[in-house]
Amino acid sequence: MASSPAVLVEPQREPSRQQVTPPPMQAPQRKRPVRTDEYYDTKQQVFSALIDTIDLSQLSKLDGESAREEIRDIVNDIITIKNFAMSISEQEELLEDICNDVLGYGPLEPLLARDDIADIMVNGAGQTFIEVGGKTIESEIRFRDNAQLLSICQRIVSQVGRRVDESSPICDARLPDGSRVNVIAPPLSIDGPALTIRKFKKDKLTLDQLVRFGAITPEGATVLQIIGRVRCNVIISGGTGSGKTTLLNCLTNYIDRDERVITCEDTAELQLQQPHVVRLETRPPNIEGEGEITMRDLVKNCLRMRPERIIVGEVRGPEVFDLLQAMNTGHDGSMGTIHANTPRECLSRIESMIAMGGFTLPAKTVREIISTSVDVIIQAARLRDGSRRITQITEVIGMESDVIITQDLMRYEIEGEDASGRLIGRHMSTGVGKPNFWDRARYFNEEKRLAAALDAMEAKSKE
Repeated sequence: MASSPAVLVEPQREPSRQQVTPPPMQAPQRKRPVRTDEYYDTKQQVFSALIDTIDLSQLSKLDGESAREEIRDIVNDIITIKNFAMSISEQEELLEDICNDVLGYGPLEPLLARDDIADIMVNGAGQTFIEVGGKTIESEIRFRDNAQLLSICQRIVSQVGRRVDESSPICDARLPDGSRVNVIAPPLSIDGPALTIRKFKKDKLTLDQLVRFGAITPEGATVLQIIGRVRCNVIISGGTGSGKTTLLNCLTNYIDRDERVITCEDTAELQLQQPHVVRLETRPPNIEGEGEITMRDLVKNCLRMRPERIIVGEVRGPEVFDLLQAMNTGHDGSMGTIHANTPRECLSRIESMIAMGGFTLPAKTVREIISTSVDVIIQAARLRDGSRRITQITEVIGMESDVIITQDLMRYEIEGEDASGRLIGRHMSTGVGKPNFWDRARYFNEEKRLAAALDAMEAKSKE
């Protein structure tokens, strides 16, 4: 077990669950005193005695709660034997710190336990930020030094067979609950290791919940359900933290349970509920620089695995060409996410990523491939007040001359903001009564529900 020093500040206790759209800034509930050098000296003595006393190999065989109780008993004995002058509350804080260092992720433990935190951003040992309710605020959590922070980073990435050190200073990994982790260490990160954790909620979001949060209207959610069920090829576009992966998870709920789905991801984070799912994950090169498995390798290979749908967690490079080919050759209903600010920019990015792969196809040919492969682009956005909205549902219609033609089924229009700085807006219908995927909806016996949702969306827009 790695021995990591203590935190500088006591972990903040978990507050009550935040509302969906909290006030613009949320400050921690109460400040904790900064740890003193005397506290660290005491903790180091107790920690050293614990390591000398306990059998780590036997400890690893216990479940988490039993291991914590074992450590707490031994630490209490050490404090009594060494006659440290500590109050009950100080002793409890010391016990919690040591348990977190030995069994968990040290100072990160209280942050990982909070459901209201979406992101944890550690900028070296002395600075930690969290995102709560769409707003970034500074946390009181500190690490004793960069060595402790790097040790915790190494513990995290080693769980998925990866490593981070001076020779391999960049690493993507995941926590056991699926939370996404990125680490960049010195010498690339000048002020100490930079750790970023995109947390996954324990309770998986659904489209119904997105409706309650105001991210989409009930009629828009019905259209998205139909898009997911009738096997439209979907690209979810959006910026960082806009909710692309969450929305992708929501759409996959409407895949029929008898379909074979294969997912390809850099770090496995999709949470599909279907019984017939194969999850694939890329692999970085080893210490000799060999053995790398890229996203393109995965997408190519999964075509040989008899998939009915292919889902790419995030399309970043030339693998987009293989995904488009799959969409166009019998794998209807495939999905992926792309970083882009608008559906039109999304199409341009797809063109750019195909060019990155060294394909020497004429621009018109590339656009024809895109227009015949992609059916729908769903645009997600995080607005400046921290709220997340589905801002556009856009169809790809086809080609006219050298231009890809699109049409919006729905868009979100901002109308102003209230006194607390929260944006006020509406989801508006564009008046399209018969979308391009109408025949596909009819094939799946969904045309009546689609027509009703579009009519209701237009009626609300005219109110």
